[in-house]
Amino acid sequence: MALEEYKKEFIEFMIDCEVLRFGDFVTKSGRRTPFFINAGFYRTGAQLRRLGTYYAKAIRDAFGLDFDVLFGPAYKGIPLSVATTMAISGDYDVDIRYCSNRKEIKDHGDKGILLGSPIRDHDRIVIIEDVTTAGTSIGETLPILRAQGDVNVLGLVVSVDRMERGSGSKSALKEIEETYGMKTTAIVTMKEVVEYLYNRTYRGKVIIDESLKQAIDAYYEQYGAK
Repeated sequence: MALEEYKKEFIEFMIDCEVLRFGDFVTKSGRRTPFFINAGFYRTGAQLRRLGTYYAKAIRDAFGLDFDVLFGPAYKGIPLSVATTMAISGDYDVDIRYCSNRKEIKDHGDKGILLGSPIRDHDRIVIIEDVTTAGTSIGETLPILRAQGDVNVLGLVVSVDRMERGSGSKSALKEIEETYGMKTTAIVTMKEVVEYLYNRTYRGKVIIDESLKQAIDAYYEQYGAK
């Protein structure tokens, strides 16, 4: 199936922002990897505005826009939830509330653990994160949401599905689906990234050549989800 135009644009956007890099890296879990994704490199207003539009498209495709709250867990999820609700409003004329949590509960002024919109009974919520999570963040986020009332968590959207094994043989996103009974989606998967960039010249350079492709294939042979 041909890759949608916005996914191609997003892959190139990640390269331009230096969010997606190729080389020799070690992940937090200790895996040696030929690619690295660091969403902390989205740093300007223009970059966040564009990022929000890509998330908005992915959310519309997976969940539709008939929901109430986009929740971004602290800290990286805070700007993501703001940028994406603004994009949904601007691109689709749908007004979604944004909400995030604080790491420390505030006991004065705007009190409590949440910032942004309050969460009410029967709210339909989509959670937004940066890259594939091992599920730790979701395990911390769901009790916060459910403590606010009788809510319906529709699912999780991330920017990139790394398609690696989680704690078992399945991908981290698939494990989240099975453990928490929620739908997950990503703007792009690493499979789509590799297929799009392999032997393709971008800005005068081949990003994924034969040797890098072999290194990526070997990585997935060892750590890829089954």
